[in-house]
Amino acid sequence: MSKELVFGHKVPDTDAIVAAMALAYLKKQDGYDVEAVALGEPNAETKYVLDYFDTKAPRVISRAKPEVDKVMLVDHNEPQQSVSDIDQLTVTDVVDHHRINGFNTAAPLYYRAAPYGCCSTILTQMFSEEGIKIPKKLAGLMLSAIISDTLLLKSPTTTDFDRDALKALADIAGIDDYEDYGVKMLKAGTDVDSKTDQQLIDGDAKSFTMGGKSVRIDQINVVDLDDITKRADDVKKAMEAEAKDKGYDLFLVLVTNILDSNSELIVVGEPKSVVEKAFDNKFNADDIMNLPGVVSRKKQVVPPLTDALEK
Repeated sequence: MSKELVFGHKVPDTDAIVAAMALAYLKKQDGYDVEAVALGEPNAETKYVLDYFDTKAPRVISRAKPEVDKVMLVDHNEPQQSVSDIDQLTVTDVVDHHRINGFNTAAPLYYRAAPYGCCSTILTQMFSEEGIKIPKKLAGLMLSAIISDTLLLKSPTTTDFDRDALKALADIAGIDDYEDYGVKMLKAGTDVDSKTDQQLIDGDAKSFTMGGKSVRIDQINVVDLDDITKRADDVKKAMEAEAKDKGYDLFLVLVTNILDSNSELIVVGEPKSVVEKAFDNKFNADDIMNLPGVVSRKKQVVPPLTDALEK
């Protein structure tokens, strides 16, 4: 059996890295020769999680073909979010909780998708279905991924499956107060003052194709929205430069307060009128849109923006 690599999306968040590690562990128990890798360095939040559970980060790759012919994807399926040479590889497995878009294969594959708040929730179910015990450290990593993706179960993407998985994983990991741990973990990822404008706009960014437009959406978690809005002009300049360089029609940065679940949206590119239509809202005098209660890129940003651009 030839070796396969398992990885999440580019600019990986906690779930993208942890889900790859979880699927790799599960597949190894089934006799597969697999290795979890990452398509980018861990962010501050993920570093906190890995350090907390004394776990080494997966190595980072930019291409897979020099090593393997087959790969497994977690936490994504859209080609533009995947490894650069994905078109030269055979995808044998996908475990994901996002929309399916632009994905196709020449051969049958294992595809597991569910509309949950986190990919690691699906993997928790897969471990249970196979009767394989989740190691203590891995359980801690997986519960961290759920906390990250659901903003401590406050995101509208959260399901009862996420809640049940989080509690089960907390028991295995020995985390008595996962809410206290979760707040500390989320705050660890909100140190924005030490980051450059470029680091901010790249930190948790994903690319999408919507209505024939190339759209880039980044999300920045903070404990005070003013941490970003006070430097909005510089952030916009960085966004404009990257949009020009990479050919993005629209570049959106969603700044989310993890404590009160409110956001502000910074946008460069056109058509801005479609963005206003998508959210039934207007930009203020500073060209920033207030979005109370909007915290989920997957459920509250991508769907309405896609609808608006495709009409």
